[in-house]
Amino acid sequence: MAIPPATTPDVLDLTDPVRPAWLDDAPRPVRTYLWRPASTPRGTVLLSHGSGGAAVTLSWLAEALAAAGFLAVGVDHHGNSYPTGYVAEAFACWWDRPLDLTVALSEVAAREETGPVGVAGYSAGGYTAAALLGARIDRGIYSDVVHERIPSAPNPEYPNIVEELKSRLTEADLDQWIDHCGRNYRDARARAGFLICPGMAPALDTESLRHIEEPVSIWSAGADDQTPAPEYALRYASLIPGATHQSAGDSVEHYAFLAENEAGAPARAMVATAAVDFFTRTLA
Repeated sequence: MAIPPATTPDVLDLTDPVRPAWLDDAPRPVRTYLWRPASTPRGTVLLSHGSGGAAVTLSWLAEALAAAGFLAVGVDHHGNSYPTGYVAEAFACWWDRPLDLTVALSEVAAREETGPVGVAGYSAGGYTAAALLGARIDRGIYSDVVHERIPSAPNPEYPNIVEELKSRLTEADLDQWIDHCGRNYRDARARAGFLICPGMAPALDTESLRHIEEPVSIWSAGADDQTPAPEYALRYASLIPGATHQSAGDSVEHYAFLAENEAGAPARAMVATAAVDFFTRTLA
């Protein structure tokens, strides 16, 4: 598939009045980007970026979807996105991500036609997409991580996150996080999921993955040292009924799927083509 010309998305500075922002009592910002098709959309695909990234890092996917007739809707996850700055808590409260997509979808649907809805995500965004289909975090595993009973990998975007969180979190804070983490954040409007190098797999509840009913396509990268396929993509693929798995290539690295990574252009083109085909079939 030819790569479509770059387009400038519309930007909506939305908020979620139910959740406060991390650094003050203002409503949580949910900055939303819309890549529009040339005519009435055949459907809408929600997009979730990787940890520390931004919606525009998935512009390669959004533009391909818009060129194929879909409305692509991406968000900057507050505190976990570089355009607006990092907040340590946002790197640990993963469940805020699917809630962001639900807020964005509701706001967009109230303003315009969306058609059937799918969801796609990269890295931590892959978890986000799965969460909208019903994947849940395992409370026991998450508790072990936050209480440091099991080791966690260093966070490349926020290397001092553990020390910073320990300096200001109480046991009551952690108990609240553990309660929130295991809830079901499924959005029944999402009818299909496309996961690219999906993260969080070892911390997810096994039965929640087994109960996902929507079609799911999973893509991995053979040289991925951040979310290696055997522990991540293949866990999703082996547990979600009917899920398909494909590799973008043995030499493809994790960060190949960022728009600014020139070396990853061939892998992104391949995966964008696959995503368009997948959503054309599943959202028809």
